[in-house]
Amino acid sequence: LTRGSQYRVESMLVRLCHQRDFILLAATREQVFKQQAVECLPLVMEPKSRYYTDPVVVLDFQSLYPSMIIAHNLCFSTMMGSLRNVRAWDQARKLGVVNGYVPPEAVVLQNRGASSSEWEVFVGTNGEAFCTSDVRRGVLPQLLKEILDSRVMVKQAMKEVAKMKGDNTSLLRRLNARQFALKMIANVTYGYTTASFSGRMPCAGLADTIVQCSRDALEKSAHLVAEKWAHVNAQVVYGDTDSLFVLLPGSTRDQAHVIGQEIADQVSQEFPAPIKLQMEKVYHPCMLLTKKRYVGYMYETRDQVSPIFDAKGIETVRRDTCDGVRKILERALRTLFLTNDISRVRKYVERQWKRIIAEKISLSEFIFRQEVRLGAYKPGHLPPAAIVATRAMQADPRAVPK
Repeated sequence: LTRGSQYRVESMLVRLCHQRDFILLAATREQVFKQQAVECLPLVMEPKSRYYTDPVVVLDFQSLYPSMIIAHNLCFSTMMGSLRNVRAWDQARKLGVVNGYVPPEAVVLQNRGASSSEWEVFVGTNGEAFCTSDVRRGVLPQLLKEILDSRVMVKQAMKEVAKMKGDNTSLLRRLNARQFALKMIANVTYGYTTASFSGRMPCAGLADTIVQCSRDALEKSAHLVAEKWAHVNAQVVYGDTDSLFVLLPGSTRDQAHVIGQEIADQVSQEFPAPIKLQMEKVYHPCMLLTKKRYVGYMYETRDQVSPIFDAKGIETVRRDTCDGVRKILERALRTLFLTNDISRVRKYVERQWKRIIAEKISLSEFIFRQEVRLGAYKPGHLPPAAIVATRAMQADPRAVPK
């Protein structure tokens, strides 16, 4: 139930390939091990770590990897190999796990339009070449477009059901599960192309192009924000894979929503469909700590009155800490966000320390709950939870971790 995403993707891929008279490559384990390693990494910018009292707009690319595959027609069936070490177009090259691949003749790829000197070829910044959809529509783009279109239809059906009279909770729950399942299948399609250890048909060049195109899009968006919105002193303070955090000094929360939507609309026009940048939310105030660790009061709409406490990667949402730390930290952060008074936060934390020293807080607040996998650790490097479990088993052999 929790694994097997490759089989889900491949079952849909096989059906679509059958319709188009394609067969999937059955790569051997040796071929998979000998293909080039994945080189490109998602862009994760170093955050400007501090506490922000001005609004921070969070912009997010909608289904970034699937959108890149559709927009640039990236697929096994459209790939023509890397041009980095090629001196002539018809020179044989390595394509994924296949050696000696010879691309189609140049005349097949020439633009039939006004200028015959133009080629129907997309070349990623990593050097991988793909034919455009005018020459051949890729199987992966077709599959993902159908999945995403189906998800839009399901979400539209959810809106219609929500307007209907009567209790439709059960139907809405089923529809929500369906749209979420479609979203998950679309998002794991990239993983199918890059699963080099246990993958059935990995292709490093294709996976690298998807990541590199996404990285280029995020970098381009950050530059556009800095150039076009310099008049409002917009500053990109963090970026992670498909998201941008834009600080708007001196703006109100309402102005931040307007500017954020303006940025999303104008930046989206710089990319081919269906690549789309969305205005996701506004943090006001917020705190950026390190990569993938931030917290703030979230406002998703302009008319939202009460903020939502939203935290990522810190102790308030991590599972490897105790309830006491989580509660004290969350209360301290909420106090800071409401008052912007660090002295009140300090007084609150000092009171909690005194209660801990005086043993006025239940011991249940200091229990760590962690998964233990005995036999999976190196000798002499047992984590605390494994040491506790080992001692419990020494006292009672029946106390095996479940």
